[in-house]
Amino acid sequence: MAGRDSSKDQNQSPLQGAEDYKELLRSVYFLRNLQDSDLELVAERCSEQQFAPGETIFREGDRGERFYIILSGDVEIWKRDPQLGEQLLAIQGPGEMFGEIALVDDLSRSATVMARGPVRALYLTRERLDEVLDASSSVGRSLLRSLASMVRESNRHYLEDLRARNRKLEQAYRRLEATQNELLRAERLSTLGKFSGMLLHDLRNPLSVLRGFAELIYNHHADPERVRRYAARIVKEAERLDELTTELLDYSRGEIRLELQPVSIDALFATVRSWFESSERESEITLKVRNELSDTVLLDEKRMLRVLWNLVENAAKAMPKGGDLVLEAVTEEDERLCITVRDTGFGMTEEVRARVFEPFFSTAHGGGTGLGMVVVRTVVEAHGGSVSLSSEPNHGTTVRLRLPLNG
Repeated sequence: MAGRDSSKDQNQSPLQGAEDYKELLRSVYFLRNLQDSDLELVAERCSEQQFAPGETIFREGDRGERFYIILSGDVEIWKRDPQLGEQLLAIQGPGEMFGEIALVDDLSRSATVMARGPVRALYLTRERLDEVLDASSSVGRSLLRSLASMVRESNRHYLEDLRARNRKLEQAYRRLEATQNELLRAERLSTLGKFSGMLLHDLRNPLSVLRGFAELIYNHHADPERVRRYAARIVKEAERLDELTTELLDYSRGEIRLELQPVSIDALFATVRSWFESSERESEITLKVRNELSDTVLLDEKRMLRVLWNLVENAAKAMPKGGDLVLEAVTEEDERLCITVRDTGFGMTEEVRARVFEPFFSTAHGGGTGLGMVVVRTVVEAHGGSVSLSSEPNHGTTVRLRLPLNG
């Protein structure tokens, strides 16, 4: 139904019943403190209008031409929301006014107003309201106080609504936090279970070797050569256990404090070769070492040896039937050291490459903590370097460590 703002009604009678209107106007909030002369001024310019139940008094977006004061009945104020559709904002009854904002700011209607039931209302047109305001400053001040009160009330409702929304958000956040904590707890338990299985497997092997060689020493203590050989193996397995615990400690701490010192790459590679030759893989795999750098480099020697040994061991595991393993160091144009470990093993699928640096991820059939490549990346990045990896199934794997020459 069309709005009634600018229509001409049968019952428009500005001067008829002015005395009766004055008494009704006295009950209106923003007019209650006016003198009789001001009330008469308003009453003389008011007209009465009636609306049927469900009738639209004006629509959102219409030009504001009238300001209404309800004599009897109730009206509904509706606001259109782009997402939620029509929303009921308020219901107003006798003695309350509506439509004054559009006359004051000379903008279009901000809401739609409909008659809830039969409604009688007084109204002032834009022209007659201007006449009243020109004739009486008291009415203008009263209207301003009314608008200020309405703004305050609107702010109060807004703050109450905001507090209610914040309470709901806090409750939702607490539920989300509890759910997230539960998921993290489940993930930690899952990781702990996976890690425990790997750790127990890795610990059982060297512990079994330690026990076996200790028993051999006990049984053959009179044979110095056997004791020496068995003791050397025990030392080696103890070192392996130490490496495992060091990896776990570095991972648990989340960061590494480096102990930098001048290190010869030749000496570093010689140690790796010595370890490799004593690892019983020499007959299966050919290790080729090449170093172009004669100067020393600032490195944490112990940790860098662990990085290289992790890469060499991974390469060896990828070549169970033998192959070529290359360990080389060159200097690049950007004053960086590039150490490459390359094998001719079975390589990696795209899925494995994507997960190779994940903690506790391992494809080794012989067990492992799944921290080897995590340690590699952590140590290299702690040196200010980077790690890159390329691999294809049946075409081997190449890992490159790029490190600053100046430490």
